[in-house]
Amino acid sequence: MPDHAAFLTPAAGAGLKLKKKSRAKEVWRRFKKNRTAMAGLFIFALIMLVVIFADMIVSHNTAISQKIRDRFISPGTQGHIFGTDNFGRDIMARIVHGSRNSLLVGLGAVACGIMIGGLLGAAAGFYGGITDSAIIRTMDTVMCIPLMLLVLSIVAALGASLVNVLIAMMIANVPHYTRIVRAAVLSVVGQDYIEAAKACGTPNSWIIIKHVIPNAIGPIIVQATTAVGIMIINAAGISFLGMGIQPPTPEWGAMLNEAKNYMINYPYTVIFPGLSIGLTALSLNLMGDGLRDALDPKLKD
Repeated sequence: MPDHAAFLTPAAGAGLKLKKKSRAKEVWRRFKKNRTAMAGLFIFALIMLVVIFADMIVSHNTAISQKIRDRFISPGTQGHIFGTDNFGRDIMARIVHGSRNSLLVGLGAVACGIMIGGLLGAAAGFYGGITDSAIIRTMDTVMCIPLMLLVLSIVAALGASLVNVLIAMMIANVPHYTRIVRAAVLSVVGQDYIEAAKACGTPNSWIIIKHVIPNAIGPIIVQATTAVGIMIINAAGISFLGMGIQPPTPEWGAMLNEAKNYMINYPYTVIFPGLSIGLTALSLNLMGDGLRDALDPKLKD
């Protein structure tokens, strides 16, 4: 909803804030009625608790310490709930601490992509003309390159590391959010309240941040929720190819890469990291679907 508060009386502004709060409550009410979305939220909340309290669940040293004599211990025996890998490292500990790296790449890449893409998209839609053409043509050029090929090329150029994977994922995300924000901006840039803000001498940068970008928040939230899951899968794929986060740092894709030669005789070495990736992506997709339905005003209860 457009932000008219700057051009209203105090009483009207208070009414607008109340309406905004009511809108948020309505979205939450509709979201709660979606059982699959709530299931996704519950699963993701559990994963976030694991990420936050990873050090309290199991020490990081347990995740990286190698004990060759304890290699390939079956799940549930000798105190190893998920068993051990080919270096005798506790798989559960590596999954718990690997969740931090996987979520960091997913959330960080999407958040940075939204910030940069949001500003570029807002500028393209607001100013139009040469600015719009230059930004969109550049984004189209980047989008012509398949995402994984682009990410792998950047990582190969910069070197395999957590930071470089995050940078590569961020660059791959920018064009997508640039187009989303630009489309939202074009739908409101000619509205009366935008013209009123310009007439009052409000700087263009403030108009974009205060009045234009908030109109794209809904679509961005929905897209970002599902995009985090996609980024986690892509990051795991890059690490599986040996181009991402390097051992002994625990990361779900890297764990799959290390276990691929032993998956026939010791399938649990790939089952638990694979389930972690799948459950995280599934929870985010369920939440994204629920948010899309909750934010769609055309849908009725």
